[in-house]
Amino acid sequence: MMTRRGAMLAIGSGVLPGCVSLPQPELASTAPPGIDPAYVRMYAALDDEPFPVPAVELEEVDPQFWRREIAYATPEQPGTVVVDPGARHAYLVLPGGRAIRYGVGVGKEEAFNFQGAAIVGRKAQWPRWTPTPDMIRREPARYAQYAGGLAGGAGNPLGPRALYLYRNGQDSLYRLHGTVEPWTIGTMVSSGCVRFLNQDIIDLHRRVPTGSKVVVLAASAGMA
Repeated sequence: MMTRRGAMLAIGSGVLPGCVSLPQPELASTAPPGIDPAYVRMYAALDDEPFPVPAVELEEVDPQFWRREIAYATPEQPGTVVVDPGARHAYLVLPGGRAIRYGVGVGKEEAFNFQGAAIVGRKAQWPRWTPTPDMIRREPARYAQYAGGLAGGAGNPLGPRALYLYRNGQDSLYRLHGTVEPWTIGTMVSSGCVRFLNQDIIDLHRRVPTGSKVVVLAASAGMA
């Protein structure tokens, strides 16, 4: 049976107050062999969005990149998002030495990746996407046609949500966003922005208010 990935390639290629735990997903009636049905439910298709959000084919994503709550030691305050490009994980810091961990995809080269502290300057649902001038310059055949921007929707590469990173009051041009290529989570594939599974960026968008701190570690530090 052709997977969703195969079909797409064929086409052309407010943190919650107090100490919280992830809500336990309602068990699905069936699940692929070896996969916890709770994760099938967590990554099921969403039918309450203005555009389709298909189910994640979990066989295409390494289980270490599925969302979960973990113990996490960090000097950062609860409500901070820490992105570790080297490990391909992002963490929403919770009280009590805990965090929600998400799998992410990051920039193809460390030089493309944002590093340091920023804030969530704004948030968007089904955001418009416009390639940066650097992206157009590097790959004009791929990106020049979108110089005027692409409206939000099912084929938009930012997916259903985006958090925009600002530094010193200015848009850094880096985003935390969804993806139309879930099989790329856990890899270095983007032009520097941080991509999440669509169900995960919807979850993060719901939990993190505008003004929240985001820290992006150096890729080499994360790998170490």
